[in-house]
Amino acid sequence: MQKQSSLLSKYNIPGPRYTSYPTVPYWESDDFTCKQWTRSFQQAFAETTDEEGISLYIHLPYCESLCTFCGCNKRITKNHGVETPYISTLLKEWDLYIARLPRKPVIKEIHLGGGTPTFFSPVSLQWLIIGILSKALKHPKASFSFEGHPNNTSYEHLKTLRELGFNRVSYGIQDFDPLVQEAIHRHQTFDKVKQVTEWSRELGYTSVNYDLVYGLPFQTSNSIIDTIEKVKELKPDRIAFYSYAHVPWIKGNGQRKFSEADLPKDDEKRALYELGRDMLLDNGLVEIGMDHFATKQDELYESSINGQLHRNFMGYTASSTKLLIGLGVSAISDSWYGFAQNHKDIETYQESVESGFLPVFRGHMLNQEDLIIRQHILDLMCRFSTTLREAQMSYRSILERLAEPMQDELIELSGDDVRITEKGRAFIRNICMAFDKRLWRKQPETQLFSSTI
Repeated sequence: MQKQSSLLSKYNIPGPRYTSYPTVPYWESDDFTCKQWTRSFQQAFAETTDEEGISLYIHLPYCESLCTFCGCNKRITKNHGVETPYISTLLKEWDLYIARLPRKPVIKEIHLGGGTPTFFSPVSLQWLIIGILSKALKHPKASFSFEGHPNNTSYEHLKTLRELGFNRVSYGIQDFDPLVQEAIHRHQTFDKVKQVTEWSRELGYTSVNYDLVYGLPFQTSNSIIDTIEKVKELKPDRIAFYSYAHVPWIKGNGQRKFSEADLPKDDEKRALYELGRDMLLDNGLVEIGMDHFATKQDELYESSINGQLHRNFMGYTASSTKLLIGLGVSAISDSWYGFAQNHKDIETYQESVESGFLPVFRGHMLNQEDLIIRQHILDLMCRFSTTLREAQMSYRSILERLAEPMQDELIELSGDDVRITEKGRAFIRNICMAFDKRLWRKQPETQLFSSTI
């Protein structure tokens, strides 16, 4: 049997995170039209019951400073005069969707992402959410969440959003080590994190999540230990423990401010994850899917147990909805049958909406093969297992690509059932790649994805 270190070296290759299938670089956007997308989300909506509801992702792109580890779409500014025109555009975009639906939608989930949602004032966010809900019905089991920066999330932010129905909040911590924070230009103290956490609980938020990242520049085992020891004091309900994605070729990020030499590599990087994971597990959290941990009292854990765990562009979620509408610049929508992405430039996005058009600039309509593979990858990501069917067109080629992971004891094959082993969970992205027929048909000539380990 190969040692873990040799496996890490063998499988540490560029690969997707599989928040969707097909992945964005393999969308067939040349043949995509906005009319197709409209028919697609209308079909999904027609098949959606009021009990199931729909999800909304709202992208709020502004930040006051650049975090150099971030690969998200954002605009750096201290000019808060941008708030009003941007939210006005969001509400007009929502009106464009409402006009294309036959009845009021029932909203099951809302997630505010960024950027920094708490860049916007409580008054601006109140205007946004009231405007959204005025054209819709709120699901009785609705779950609303937002991403907050510990440094600029005020008590008023938390109070306002809680009164509007928000029950989950996620704080980006990454690492408490001052040297790491300096490298990634993300400064927040333990006291600030403690304060916003206590406020959240005082106001009745039922789930507090922390985002931590391993593999950051200058990160060591000591910084991981110190960070997680501090985190344990605050007892978050969920933790996302992400692998740092080094993608300096993506326009607009600050990852060129440090070099590859500053990053922990391969065995060293994986050791940081395993150290952090073991500390989290020892503290009573349970590993959920890929890179996520939750207490047994959190609904994410409950969903993983009852088979309801779902994954989409928002990451892991406790409930599955067929239709996810993305509002805002660069936001991605998902009808299950198709994907659509909004313009990435704020001005172009706003001009499109003001002209009365859905601000979509690319997308992909899934064919039958896509739908089959998508379900397999979703099952692997959410349940660590899937069931093959010999009649499916991809059966034999998938089995061939799974032969090596099976030999390396990353998966077990029993009849048609594929199960990821405990050892294989570190390589879940690689295992999903075996199912990714579009990736295997057309190997990229340049690097499109971050490394899998």
